Amino acid sequence: MIKTIIADDHTIVREGLKQILNETADVRVSDEAKNGGELLSKLRRGKFDVVVLDISMPGANGLDALKQIKIIDPHLPVLVLSMHPEEQYAVRVLKAGAAGYLTKESASEELLKAIRRIVSGGKYVSPSLAEKLAVELDTDRERPLYETLSDREYQVFCMIASGRTATEVAEELSLSVKTVSTYRSRILHKLHMANNAQLTHYAIKNGLV
Repeated sequence: MIKTIIADDHTIVREGLKQILNETADVRVSDEAKNGGELLSKLRRGKFDVVVLDISMPGANGLDALKQIKIIDPHLPVLVLSMHPEEQYAVRVLKAGAAGYLTKESASEELLKAIRRIVSGGKYVSPSLAEKLAVELDTDRERPLYETLSDREYQVFCMIASGRTATEVAEELSLSVKTVSTYRSRILHKLHMANNAQLTHYAIKNGLV
């Protein structure tokens, strides 16, 4: 039996995932968490075979939680589940140690296959993502400026480029507005831009929003 823990801040999503998984003979949802902090606490106390992790959670978001999971148990496979398109976060989470990346749109069809594969020691990515990873391995290619951003800077960048205000970003990430403004300044500097409109245009041009 594959013991699974689900981390997602939306109750309806957790219930939907549990329904999919608990109908099978070999996978069971043993526990669940509504945020990163609760997940990490449960991982320190219990033993699981796989984590299904939402990348967008309040407080310790998915990327932060993933890095902590790799410290708690480096061999525990993590399947990242996201409402964001692959272009935004997939390569970053795989580099951070995730064993697979799945969009929520495809979860109902692919979730079981993905869990079984990563628990058996494999990786799970879509064909389109596999192609992107192959491009990433090309050491001769010129890397876009957005790849110079830290994970947190990149997250703030995507949110601002999607039209979120500094206050909205601060509330969702449990940061102060001043801290978000500091991140924004760093992002503008690294990307050689002057304002949010330029960030949005750049993000659209590169398929990030």
